[in-house]
Amino acid sequence: MRHFDLFSGIGGFALAARWAGLETVGFCENDKFCGKVLKKHWPDVPLYDDIREINGEQLKNDGITADIITGGFPCQPFSVAGKQRGENDDRYLWPEMLRIIREMEPTWIIGENVRGIVNMALDEVLADLESAGYSTTAFVIPACAVNAPHRRDRVWIVAHPSGEGLQRGEEARNNGKNGQELWDEQFAGRSRVEGWDKFPTVAPVCGRDDGVPDRVHRLKALGNAVVPQIPFSLFEMIKEVTNDYQENH
Repeated sequence: MRHFDLFSGIGGFALAARWAGLETVGFCENDKFCGKVLKKHWPDVPLYDDIREINGEQLKNDGITADIITGGFPCQPFSVAGKQRGENDDRYLWPEMLRIIREMEPTWIIGENVRGIVNMALDEVLADLESAGYSTTAFVIPACAVNAPHRRDRVWIVAHPSGEGLQRGEEARNNGKNGQELWDEQFAGRSRVEGWDKFPTVAPVCGRDDGVPDRVHRLKALGNAVVPQIPFSLFEMIKEVTNDYQENH
């Protein structure tokens, strides 16, 4: 399966895709430091730097098609760490991701954002995807669910074209469980990694060069990154559902 990654950051989705045996065929990321990281680890994968300047026809002409589009579209418009200006924030780029989805027509979509989006824009995002012909579901999965040493709740949106009656979805409905309940079951009982608190997150010598290059850029990039173990589980689910569907049709 071919994977195209929007708002790629330092490649958390792409790393998960590699673990799952998927092929990442393109990135879109405008942060220069993150771009260096992507080029270091995926030197042969095309990197576009502005989602507002690409379109489906251009990507097709460049040989890029995708079964899966992923994107942790900017969280600043919804984050409690900011002013939560939503659509009035110039970093509100969900419409651009939706445009690329409409133009490329992938079979699967995975979106990620902070929990603040639930009360501000999640209904709109899901409605936009449904108007584009997709069935949608959303989960709240914290980082600690995959053994990370912090909670870090994130909203994960999964979408697939409507009307194809995927077997896993039917099974979930027959069992009387929604998607969140199924994921809660899967991640229940995971313990935290011990000892992570021993690693410093601030420079030991404030205001001076501590000898660690690009430390500020690294911390910012890590703060914006997805925890790759979560999209890995989603990719594995997608592969399983796809195989089930192909075997029964």
